[in-house]
Amino acid sequence: MNDNQCGAGMPRVAVIGAGTMGAAMAGRLLASRFEVDVWSRHLQSTVSLVDRGATAFSEVAEAVAQADVVLTMLPTANVTVEVMFDAKGLDAMSRDATWAQMATVGVGATEGLAERVRVQRPDITFVDAPVSGSRGPAESGQLLILASGDATRVPALVSVFGALARKTMWLGPVGAGSRVKLILNTWLAFQVEGAAEAVSLANRFDLNPGTLLEALGDNPIASPYALAKLERMIDGDYHADFALDLALKDLELVKAEAGPHAAPVAAVMADRWRHLVEDGARGLDVSAAARGLAEAGSRND
Repeated sequence: MNDNQCGAGMPRVAVIGAGTMGAAMAGRLLASRFEVDVWSRHLQSTVSLVDRGATAFSEVAEAVAQADVVLTMLPTANVTVEVMFDAKGLDAMSRDATWAQMATVGVGATEGLAERVRVQRPDITFVDAPVSGSRGPAESGQLLILASGDATRVPALVSVFGALARKTMWLGPVGAGSRVKLILNTWLAFQVEGAAEAVSLANRFDLNPGTLLEALGDNPIASPYALAKLERMIDGDYHADFALDLALKDLELVKAEAGPHAAPVAAVMADRWRHLVEDGARGLDVSAAARGLAEAGSRND
C-alpha cells in the first residue's frame, strides 16, 4: 500500500461515481471509518457525503491521487473509459494502488479495461467486482461482491469489501465476475417481470391486492425480493433503488454477450422495458415495470 494508507491498517478509498449505488457504498465506507474521497459527474450528488466526512473533488485525477483503492461505479463502459482514461483517472492513481471496477458494464468491456490497465499501468491491480444488491444492502454492508482477478495482489481490498459485503466470491480471471453478474441480473429481471404480470392479472381479475400479498407472503414460490417489488408496484412506489433503465442496460448486455438464443425471453422483456423507458420510466425503479402492463390492459378492454 502507498504512503497515504490510513491509520489502523485502513486503506484510503476513492469512490468514483456517486449515483444511487456509488453514494450508498461511499456512505457505508464512511460509517465504517474509512477515509473516503469522492468524485461525481454531478457534483451536487456528493454534498451529503461531504457532510458525513468525505472529501469531494471536481477533477477525477485529484480524487484518485491519494487513494490505495479506487472503486468505480459509473453507469456504462463508455463513461468509465471517459473518466478513467480520457480524463486521466488511471494516470493519476498512486503507484501500486488497486482499481476495483464495481459497476455492470459487460464482460467484453471489462476485459478491455483490464487489458488497457495492464499496458498503461502494470503497477495497478485491476479487479472486476460487480455487486449483487441495491441501495439498501449497500447502505447496510450486505452486498454480494462477485470478484475476479488476482486475489493475491489486493490485500487493501479485504477490509473495503468486508465493510461493503456480507460475502465476497472470488470467481477466477477478470471477466468471471461480470459473467455471473449478468446471470444474476437476468434472474432478478424475471422476478420483477413476474411480479409485474401478477399485479396485472390481479387487476384484470378484480382481485384485492391484499389477497395476492397474503397468498404469496409465506409461499416458497415467492422470493423476498419479488415480494418487496410486488408491494411497491401495488403502492405505485417507483422511487429508484435500482432504475429500470439500468436493468434494461443489463438485459441488453446479456443479449450482446450471449447472443439472442441463450435467453430469448429476456430479450422479449428488454423490448417491453425499452418502450417503458422511452415512455418516461427512465430513472424510476424497476417496480415501474408494472406501469406498462396496467396501461396495456386498460387499452385492450
